[in-house]
Amino acid sequence: MRDFKKLEIWKNGIELVKQVYQLSRKLPSEEKFGLKSQITRAAVSIPSNIAEGCSRNSEIEFKRFLEIAIGSLFEVETQLIISVELEFVSSKETENLILLIQKEGRMINSLINKIKIR
Repeated sequence: MRDFKKLEIWKNGIELVKQVYQLSRKLPSEEKFGLKSQITRAAVSIPSNIAEGCSRNSEIEFKRFLEIAIGSLFEVETQLIISVELEFVSSKETENLILLIQKEGRMINSLINKIKIR
């Protein structure tokens, strides 16, 4: 069993969640059960799946949870794009978050590839 709290990808995931929550406060109140709910749930799913994967005994299961985390990461990025397209937030407001998403994606993919080698 791995200690997920020591993984940089988990730490970055937590930072991503914090930034998504800060940005989601800017979404219109009528999006409380729509886009706002969807983006925060997808963001929380990223470090949660990394943590859950760490509890698994097989590399195959761990890899599967990392793949789910990547899917959630892509969901968050898509929802940010939608938020900008609908003019709920500006692209400037999402810049740092998009960079963090890209970094997290590279890190998770790198770990997935290391698992494939074994």
